[in-house]
Amino acid sequence: MPKRAKELSVKELNSIIANGKSGIFPVGRVAGLNIQVRPPEAASWILRTTVNGKRKWIGLGGYPEVPLANAREEAGELKRRIQREGYDPVEERLQRRSETKKEQLQTYTFKKLALEYVEKRSKEFKTEQQVRKLTKMLENYAYPVIGGMRVGDIDLNAVKSMLDEIWLTKNETANRLRIYVGHIFDMAIARGIYTELNPARWDGGLKTLLPAPQKVSKTKHHKALDVEQLPEFWGKLIREEWQGAKVLQFGILTATRSSEMRGALWSEIDFNDKVWRIPASRMKGENPKDHNIPLSSAAIDLLKSLPKENVLVFPSAKGSSLTDATVSKVPKRIGYDVTAHGFRSTFKDWARQYVKFSHQPYDDDLTELALAHVNNDSTRAAYARNELLEERRPLMEEWAQYCQKRLNNVVQLSEAK
Repeated sequence: MPKRAKELSVKELNSIIANGKSGIFPVGRVAGLNIQVRPPEAASWILRTTVNGKRKWIGLGGYPEVPLANAREEAGELKRRIQREGYDPVEERLQRRSETKKEQLQTYTFKKLALEYVEKRSKEFKTEQQVRKLTKMLENYAYPVIGGMRVGDIDLNAVKSMLDEIWLTKNETANRLRIYVGHIFDMAIARGIYTELNPARWDGGLKTLLPAPQKVSKTKHHKALDVEQLPEFWGKLIREEWQGAKVLQFGILTATRSSEMRGALWSEIDFNDKVWRIPASRMKGENPKDHNIPLSSAAIDLLKSLPKENVLVFPSAKGSSLTDATVSKVPKRIGYDVTAHGFRSTFKDWARQYVKFSHQPYDDDLTELALAHVNNDSTRAAYARNELLEERRPLMEEWAQYCQKRLNNVVQLSEAK
């Protein structure tokens, strides 16, 4: 027969707690009822008993919030229910918590979940601008339609209603929005907030309700300058002394994107090897790579003409990076309706037309590497071979010479005179 614990009085119980010794102490009268002491002066009730053949520890609250007499009364009642009914208070508490959590999850609105998604993505995006674009897209197109709806109430038709207004007029934006909303619902499904099929899915979902993107979306190419006009354009461009024009000169000579040229750092420029080393963190794409660009003599001369008063090669008057709008204004300011990004197309056209423009023929992989387009196996292999850096050097040098063709002709004519 198991030994019965001494029945403690309130005075004796307080003495144990005041002693400051941690441990679990039986208090008597109800078998298995204990006081757990955790100094300083923290104590709580624990009932150790067998429930359906399993030994369990059941918490009954803190002391003195639950007095000794109340703890004995509750412990006695629990043991009687366990013996009579097979009642499991631990399992009931777990189930109650689970139901409470489910009820809380069911109250989630789309906007609340979307804000959590944006917070998560903000740690993955490379720039603050990407976070702002995602936030603005959700604010403009998603929140007005489904933002206030409970996540569990949103179905395929609700997502379609969100997309209807912009699917035909802004299809690229609409499709990107659909993808982001799909990610948000993937998160909801993983967390048990949404239990149906993803309502933003395309196959087997919105594909049956909306026209295919390729049927309604016409790709808008960046307006590019005709190759034959480039020398004349360059002659006007180099007469512009403001910072936006300097950035564009560098961007044309290196065939880079606006964000890459505007964000150029002096620490990325290797004057000894005549290479601009752009880290992957500043490159575009899902899986960006470091991008090294051999610098032509013209690019080096341009860089050496600039002051080094900032970590940025082309800082704004306030010392921050120039905006895309600043660079975009440059061609229009000197009378050309083209985009800064379009000069990458001009570069590609020049490289392909080697007979017409009297330069040596260059392999397509070289020009793809120059543009940081890693879109086929041979170009990926070239990246593995140090990006064919030295093979690309004559390409960039000849390109720079073509840009300055009109200028060179003027110099030659002057010398002849």
